[in-house]
Amino acid sequence: MVKKVVIVGGGTAGWMTASYLRAAFEDRVSVTLVESKNVPTIGVGEATFSTVRHFFQYLGLDEREWMPECEATYKLAIRFENWRSQGGHFYHPFERPRVVDGVSLADWWLYKQPSDRFDLDTSVIAALCDAQSSPRSLGGALLERDYEEGKETAARSTLTEQNSQFPYAYHFDAAMLARYLTKWATERGAQHILDDVQDVRVDERGWIKNVLTKEHGEIEGDLFIDCTGFRGMLLNKALGEPFQSYQDTLPNDRAVALRVPDDMKVRGINPYTTATAQDAGWIWNIPLFGRIGTGYVYASDYCSPEEAERTLRAHVGPAADDLEANHIRMRIGRSERSWVNNCVAIGLSSGFVEPLESTGIFFIQNAIEQLVKNFPAAGDDEGLRAAYNRQVGNVMDGVREFLVLHYYAAERADNQYWKDTKTRPMPDSLAARIEQWKTKLPDTETIFPNYHGFESYSYIAMLLGLGGVKTAPSAALGLFDYTAAQAEFALVKDQAKQEVDRLPSQYEYFAHLRRLTPEERAQPLVA
Repeated sequence: MVKKVVIVGGGTAGWMTASYLRAAFEDRVSVTLVESKNVPTIGVGEATFSTVRHFFQYLGLDEREWMPECEATYKLAIRFENWRSQGGHFYHPFERPRVVDGVSLADWWLYKQPSDRFDLDTSVIAALCDAQSSPRSLGGALLERDYEEGKETAARSTLTEQNSQFPYAYHFDAAMLARYLTKWATERGAQHILDDVQDVRVDERGWIKNVLTKEHGEIEGDLFIDCTGFRGMLLNKALGEPFQSYQDTLPNDRAVALRVPDDMKVRGINPYTTATAQDAGWIWNIPLFGRIGTGYVYASDYCSPEEAERTLRAHVGPAADDLEANHIRMRIGRSERSWVNNCVAIGLSSGFVEPLESTGIFFIQNAIEQLVKNFPAAGDDEGLRAAYNRQVGNVMDGVREFLVLHYYAAERADNQYWKDTKTRPMPDSLAARIEQWKTKLPDTETIFPNYHGFESYSYIAMLLGLGGVKTAPSAALGLFDYTAAQAEFALVKDQAKQEVDRLPSQYEYFAHLRRLTPEERAQPLVA
């Protein structure tokens, strides 16, 4: 029986894993986390998408408690700037298009195009983003539109069991979240060893026997979880598992990041992540309660680290003066298998694509949930490992395909970097899907066939926003009565105005939250 789990590596991946395992198995499985004293965490995973809510819900964590502890804010969308042309922008919102007469409002928009802004015409959330609105009122109530998950579904349901929409995700300080979860998990029995791993001992079968630490000696376990980041200390180095690079299709392999203090009372807090296209990649902008997290993701074949840092500092402006830049080498791709023998890689040691759609935390969450679902009773069950590896591999391959679409479908082609995005090799079948989408918008049948966190509405938002792949409207709509669809477009605008007028700004909401007493915070959130 697997009775003892040893997690090597801390940070967000390690402590999310430790916390989830304690919540799932309680005292029936022991959890020990060995965290190095000297290896810094990457810390770029500060933006998420909406399924992350299920992780916090599974642990029973209340937003009003953990969010202030992690400088967290709400995220309703991703704003893409300069991907189509200089100065232009659009949103990828967490909102499915409505259905009118059995037809998606996205199809109706393509047919009539009430304006040149698909996002504003078909979603309430785009208007909230423009207004810097919070998705919750000061009393805790959610957006008034009938979002099923706003009704607080079963407290311990998991990511892949959720089919309904939730209108927001989070931005948070990853290091603060790791510290918060350290306290949460250790209070519930997880053992924390702060020490450097000097060796990984493997037996004649190729199974890990123990890890040798500098001060605590040998640490034994039944199942070892590799959360050592891009180093892949257990899976790739000790066990020799091959790594499959994605760089033939996603060439961005470097990043440079800054932590920019700011007065959010003056600036306000945008309820979205911004991805601003640059000459050799793009710059992220993540607003927290007390600072901005920003960084330039770029391809080293087109840009030097020095040039990238200059570009980022110019983008930030005078606030970047005297701030220390963090340069990061990214390993883009995935291990062929993330679970080998008694070793499971979670986080960057398993795989990573650039953070364009905030998938780093999602990969961690998905891997943890799959581990719990496939947790071995005896430790030697190849069927469970195969199921895990198949699902985790499909998730990463699907996200890869979705991100490649971002570059290929971007109308921008003003230099060699952006020209090359149109001729670079594509993952299998993506070219055929794009041909289908030229005559019919993406649907469940034509996107990547395995679960990867993104639905057809996300593909639609990107195709219509990026503008580089022209999609024709359905000829069948010419035989329908447009009256009901026209009324729905008007209703979207009316509801958007009502919500903007009703809801506080993000800054107002979180400033109010921080003034509440513990007793007031303990009152149930209103759905």
